[in-house]
Amino acid sequence: MNIKTIYSRFARWVKLQPDAIAVVEDGRSATYRELDEMADAIITKFGHQPYRAIGLVMSHGIEVTAAMLAILKNGSAYLPAEHSLPTERIRYMMQTAGVEFVITDEFCRQLPKPGHFSDRSLPDGPAYILYTSGTSGRPKGVIVENHSVVNYAEAFEKEFNVGPGDVMLQYSVCSFDIFVEEVFTTLLNGAAIAIPSKEIRDGSLADLMDFCNRHGVTEISGFPYLLADMNRYKCHPRDLRLLISGGDVIRAAYISWLKDRDFVIYNTYGPSETTVCATYFRVDNALPLDDGTYPVGKPVKGVEVRILDENMLETPDGNVGEICILGEGVSRGYLGNPPEGKNFVTDAEGRRLYRSGDLGYRLPDGNLAFLHRKDRQVMILGRRVEPEEVENVLNESPCVERGVVRAFYDEQGLAYLTAYFVPSHKNCIISRIKEFLLSRLADFMVPEFFVKMEEIPLTARGKVNDRLLPVVMKERDRQ
Repeated sequence: MNIKTIYSRFARWVKLQPDAIAVVEDGRSATYRELDEMADAIITKFGHQPYRAIGLVMSHGIEVTAAMLAILKNGSAYLPAEHSLPTERIRYMMQTAGVEFVITDEFCRQLPKPGHFSDRSLPDGPAYILYTSGTSGRPKGVIVENHSVVNYAEAFEKEFNVGPGDVMLQYSVCSFDIFVEEVFTTLLNGAAIAIPSKEIRDGSLADLMDFCNRHGVTEISGFPYLLADMNRYKCHPRDLRLLISGGDVIRAAYISWLKDRDFVIYNTYGPSETTVCATYFRVDNALPLDDGTYPVGKPVKGVEVRILDENMLETPDGNVGEICILGEGVSRGYLGNPPEGKNFVTDAEGRRLYRSGDLGYRLPDGNLAFLHRKDRQVMILGRRVEPEEVENVLNESPCVERGVVRAFYDEQGLAYLTAYFVPSHKNCIISRIKEFLLSRLADFMVPEFFVKMEEIPLTARGKVNDRLLPVVMKERDRQ
């Protein structure tokens, strides 16, 4: 059987363990057979012909999981968006991706009796499209193929021995690739997903830990900030065996208590363009680097990572270069032809390579260390943010005559944005500017600080003089 598509690998588990729990929520659950039947019922409702892309704007739960599987079995790609995103941003994403229709919670109510459909997906067919912040001032869509997700599920199983009996917490938003890890490394390896309600998701850490204990959660993949909170309050699910940090730098201070518990902790690295993660490194039994961070490790199965100089030549161990990724995880690229498309190149052997824009170096033991970005892109709450995109939206505000956005780092090494603006009229107030930004941008992209300026300082060549912009310093969060 061909199991190089997401649905075909899932279908294998439907045959092997049809009555095993696939998805669980408080008060309800679905077996592998039931999830598969729900996917077929959704296909019955929208028709079996493949579409270029189908949008998903749904609450987290059993239905959205079934809808993703339905779209994939249909041979289409799904494009997810959270309800909380600005309407204009969702509209832009759906239009530029050529989405033919959008599946909502209402669409999945009163489903018909399911038909019986064959799997129309292909290994090199697109599986999903995720939008990330773009330097052009508009978000850009990354197209990830079926075989890349299957390879990642295989790599995850190989490293972490995930399988029947494991329960993964589904905590991330659907428009971020940690969601892909939570869902597909689970369902493609015979394990179960536990999905908390919005109230629990938005509630306290104690509520989340109680949910994990109720459903026997054994795996959690999250941002470093979740680990830092668990460390601060000295709590974790009692059945936890695997804790994964991704999306940003993890520091020794974040796991000072957690590292001595009875489970393993991993640091991971990988851009969305290379399918979730490209490298793994176990941190609970390792010493941090001199700066208090940990290495990002070695490549996962099916992936190769090189450290290259400006001439695309391999750097000696210990020398800083750009982290470049090859292999099964490299995505098809971006929708359209954004400027960032130049980061996908062909190496001397004719293989597709992604230039990450991240700087790092190789340690004597072969592990990779991440340093920082080459450009101005930063990570905020685990998501990539291009200050240029935020700046472009800031300058569209009716209250702003001229504005610039810059990124800074707090005492803990975490990025934050500051907006500098010249008001367009004397009645300009910050709340109106923020309201405008929130109508166009995700909330984590809105600057933390705003500085009113008489004018934006320029150099003799007419460029912004960053040295003359006042820096609003941010204290590290107390632990």
